This record gives sequence, structure tokens and C-alpha cells, in this order.
Amino acid sequence: MADYLVIVESPAKAKTIGRFLGRGYKIEASNGHIRDLPKSQLGIDVENKFEPKYITIRGKGEIINKLKKEAKNAKKVYLATDPDREGEAISWHLAHLLNIDRTQKCRITFNEITQNAVKNAVKNPREIDMDVVDAQQARRVLDRIVGYKISPLLWKKVRKGLSAGRVQSVATRLIVDREEEIEKFIPQEYWSITSTLSKNKAKLTFEAKFHGKGKSKIQLKNKEQVDKILNEIKDEKYVVKSVKRGTKKKSPAPPFITSTLQQEASRKLGFATRKTMMVAQQLYEGINVKGKGTVGLVTYIRTDSMRISDDARKDAIEFIKGKYGKENLPNKPNIFKNRSASQDAHEAIRPTDLTLRPEDVKESLNRDQFRLYKLIWDRFIASQMAHAIYDTLNVDLEVNGYIFRTTGSKLKFAGFMSVYIEGSDDEQDDPDTNIPDLVEGEVVDLKKIEPKQHFTQPPSRYTEASLVKALEEKGIGRPSTYAPVITTIITRGYVEREKKTLIPTELGKIVTDIMKEYFKDIVDVDFTAQMEKSLDNIEEGNKNWVEIMEQFYPPFESVLKEAESKLSKVELPVEETDIKCEKCGRNMVIKMGRYGKFLACPGFPECRNAKPILEEAGVECPKCNGKVLIKKTRKGRKYIGCENNPNCDYMSWDMPSGGNCPECGSFLVKKYVRKKPVTKCSNEKCEFEKEESSK
Repeated sequence: MADYLVIVESPAKAKTIGRFLGRGYKIEASNGHIRDLPKSQLGIDVENKFEPKYITIRGKGEIINKLKKEAKNAKKVYLATDPDREGEAISWHLAHLLNIDRTQKCRITFNEITQNAVKNAVKNPREIDMDVVDAQQARRVLDRIVGYKISPLLWKKVRKGLSAGRVQSVATRLIVDREEEIEKFIPQEYWSITSTLSKNKAKLTFEAKFHGKGKSKIQLKNKEQVDKILNEIKDEKYVVKSVKRGTKKKSPAPPFITSTLQQEASRKLGFATRKTMMVAQQLYEGINVKGKGTVGLVTYIRTDSMRISDDARKDAIEFIKGKYGKENLPNKPNIFKNRSASQDAHEAIRPTDLTLRPEDVKESLNRDQFRLYKLIWDRFIASQMAHAIYDTLNVDLEVNGYIFRTTGSKLKFAGFMSVYIEGSDDEQDDPDTNIPDLVEGEVVDLKKIEPKQHFTQPPSRYTEASLVKALEEKGIGRPSTYAPVITTIITRGYVEREKKTLIPTELGKIVTDIMKEYFKDIVDVDFTAQMEKSLDNIEEGNKNWVEIMEQFYPPFESVLKEAESKLSKVELPVEETDIKCEKCGRNMVIKMGRYGKFLACPGFPECRNAKPILEEAGVECPKCNGKVLIKKTRKGRKYIGCENNPNCDYMSWDMPSGGNCPECGSFLVKKYVRKKPVTKCSNEKCEFEKEESSK
């Protein structure tokens, strides 16, 4: 019999914590939530202060019985679920089921799963924080009412299987609105004039761009204007009018918060937000590190605070001093300020132990874990390093009264950039630009002059990274919700992912138009952001969650009734293909189902023929020379298979890598063998295999 029972959320976390607490402690996992609102009904008594009707989640009976038995035999129960709203709510539900008085000091939290953090938490238990629980309840009730009231209307008026959600509908709207901006965009003509110059006829050249005349900047709008200027400066000398030298500092980026980790993992590693959170969770809960046992490698991953502990800062300073030298430390420690809306209860995401460097634990991690851990590690170390310093040079050249301008910069001191450089969606960071040493009054040589016509470009479509950034900047949702929201809007068929960009479907546009017309508050960015602030106020004890619901529900119920009476049945446009139905000869159409798009006969219900949409892989089957098709499992995982299935059984999880086998001519595939990238022949009878660089 254990003296103490510690309940966490996941078995992986339980295993890690078990190493730190000795005999007398029993660690059990609840496997997430154990009570929730019922799926079959609204589960909220809107007439009685929005009282939620919680039920035990199906399939959790065995776990609950085990927890009850262990709790009965223990002297003390500690509820050690995650240190956020969801974790606080799970602890509250556990306390209810296990008959623990919530005023008891039964709640323990830790920001990292390390021996010191866990032992300190056990020494300092507290009561369950009902303000935090109420904030979670308010979000759950609010989202349930929006989802369960609007979704049936969409089923009835548009198509079965659709859904609406408080954050997902706003995210979809942002993508739809961006597409409308792109479609309505009218390109504007503009021109540039670039002169390629050199000093004393040297081989080294530099470019100067047309700026204006005198002190005035001139916008070049058409060819006539450009031709006039070219004619006026023809055969004229380029004289150095002014030379300004200076320095520019570049600051390191702060350590990661959830949203910036999602953005940077998307840019640098190509991870979807969902994958980032899954891998980060593994690093947080614990990895079996060779020679160390199970270790939580990073701090809690759901945070919007850039704060780090004093101990972590001291460790980073010592590490930087030892590896990179004192000169790479700032004069004062880098302290990053949070936004006012941040939940400052947690630290930023950082390594838990700086002695566990990425290269030291690489053998114990799979490829994705290593890459994400290295990203977190490098970003944290860089955040505590000195600024980078550039020497800058700005030169104005005069040609018959017209000004051409050139700017140059050269890295003087790398500082943090020797460890980490933040990614960018635009990828427009200029490399060093060298300009010869020029002096005022000097004449330089013209090598060539190039006028060029340009057109303004429409705004870019959202990527997962830029959508997360937009949601965060507008105060919509919480970092922990972004991954499931993006997954949902893609699964529902409102948005498609094309390479890295997110494009709204016709269905997404139609549903968004309905939401904008009848539920404008639900998809209003400012309204949604204000609701997030209200949830923060509940958590801080400044607002009552029932009062928030009482303000929200009456006007919502009113617009819902109006939509039900006024909204007509919407006919979705059907995309016809040139593929003939084998059963009746009609041209098949593309429809959206639970697992994505598929081909269906428009003669339904008389003809019920349907089949998947198959994408050609562009290679021949190594077994029968038929076409190889890219297919998807029900969970969306891609694989390749022969078009002649079931007569040909060729299939593989490995995608074609481009190129053919030098030994047998079959196409090559890329796979990972013992965590290393390998190019291998697709022909099972051929043994050709080549190890690739893992960089």
C-alpha cells in the first residue's frame, strides 16, 4: 500500500515522475479528461445558470475504479495534472469523483518534469484554483453552445457533417477574407531604375537604385516617366553626394512560447502545428535518455509567457561564457516582456537541463524529436546572448540632379547569430552587401543601367505559421487550441492545404458567408478577442463566468432563431470531372466525405457508384510496370500502391525520391533506417541502397 497517490494525465508522464519519487509514492494516470459534457445532447441547463451536466467519459470506467481503489488506500492524494486551465479542470473533476474536498491542499503543479521541480511541488501543495476551473468551464460551455446550436443548422441548410466553432469559424473567415483580397486585387504598375557601378574601373561592382530628385522621393509609375529620366541622365557622371557610416544592432528573438514554436517549426522543419505539439509533448513528458533514464527534456509546452526563471538564466550565462566566451554575453541579461494578456504562470519553453545538449542525446531521440529539441535549445541559448552588430553604409549619388541610393551592411560581430537566426515567412533577410570605400565628391563608373517594370503583388495566402501568428496577434483562441483548430477546418473541408498554403474551398466560402450574415459576432475578430479577455478575467477572479454567459446567450439565441427561419437550403456547387461512371456512363463529380474528397456518380440514389480520387506518383510499378498511385489511409496517411491492385500487390509507405536505380532502373524511394535518411530501390529484388546526408 502506498502512503501517497500522485495522479497525472499521461502514462509517459507517470513513468518519468516515478523515477523522482521514492517508495511510498504510487503514480497513476487519468489518461486525460475523465468527465465531460455528453456527446448526444447539449448537456447545459441554459435555464439554470448554465449548469453543465457532466458525465463519465465512455471507456474510462476501469481507470476511475482503479483510481478510486488507490485513493481509498492512500493517506494523501496529490493531483498533478498539467499546469493550465485544462489541467486544473481535470484535477477538479478527479477531486469530485474521488470525494476529495477541494479546499484540501491536494493540487501540485510543476513547469518541468525534473527531480527538483517535482519534489518541490510535493512539498508545496495548494488548493484547486476555482477561478482557473471556472475559466475552463466558461470556455467549454461557450464552445458547446456555439457548436451544438449552429452545427445542426448547417447540417439542415447546407450539408450533413458540417460544424461551426467559436475559434474555428473565425480562423476560416480569416482564410476566406484573405482569398477575397487576392481575388479583388488590382495590380498597380511601378518601375525601378538600377545602376551597376564600380570604383576606378575595378571588377567589384555595386548597385544603386533610383531614389528621387534633390530631397524629394519620386515614385516611378510608368515607362514615359522612366524614359524621360534616362534621357536626362544619359552620359552624365555619378558623383558621390553623401556617405553615412554607422552601426546597427540586431536583437535575439525571445525564447519560444507555444505559438512561436509552432510558427518556427513550420518554417524551419516543415512541421504541421499538430505534429509540433505532438513531438513537443513527448519531449516534455519524458524521453528515455541513454545513461540517464527517463528525462523531461523541455519545460511545459503550452505557454504564452516569455519569462524564464533566474536559475535557468544563470545556467545559460555560465554555458555561454564557457562555450562562446564572455564577449558573447550582453552587458545586462536579456529580459523579454510579456503582452498584458499573457498567462504569466509558466515560463517560456526551454531545455530543462543544459548539460543535456542536443548532440549528447541525439542517439536517444528519433529524427523529429532531435530536430525540435535542437530548435528549442538553440533558440533559448541565443535568447540570452549578445546582440549582433553590423557596420552600415548609406551612400547617395547624384546624376544631373537625380539621386541614386545604395545601402550596404557587413556583419561585424555575430553574437547570438552564431547560434541561431530566426526564420521568416518572407525569407527576405539580406546577406552582407559590400560597397567599396567611397568619399564625397568622388566620381564612379557606370557599368550598366537597367530600367524594370514591376506590378504590385496581392497579399500572400496564409500558411499554418502565418495563420497562427495572425490568430495570436488578434487575440483569438489560445496557443493550445491552434493545432486542433487548423486540423478541424481542414478535416471539415472548409480549407485545403496546398503545399504550405491554406486555401478556402467553395464550402468554406459558403459557410463563412452564412456565418457573416447570421452570426456576425461569432466570426467577428474583435468580438472573439474580447471574449478571450473575458475568459482571462474569470481566471484572474475579476469576473463571474455565469454572468458572461448570461450576457452572451440571449442575443445569440435571438440570431439563431432568425437564421433558422430565414436561411434557405443552400445548393452546393458540384465540380464535374471527365471521368465516366462505369455503371451508368454519367460524368462523375467530386464530393467531400468524412475522409476527404471522393468521386461520386451524380445519378444518386439510382446509381450509388463512388470511388476514391487517386493521384499519380509519376513512376512505374516495379512489379508489373503499371502506374503507381498515391493513396491515403482513413487517418490521412499517404502511401503508394499499384493501379492494378488487387492483381498486383505492390504498396509502400515510402514516397518516390526522384531518379531511378542505377542497378535495375526502378524508381528510388526515400526512407529512414535507424533514424538515418536512406535512398533505396523500390524493387524488392534489388538491394541498391544509399545513405544520404542527414543535414
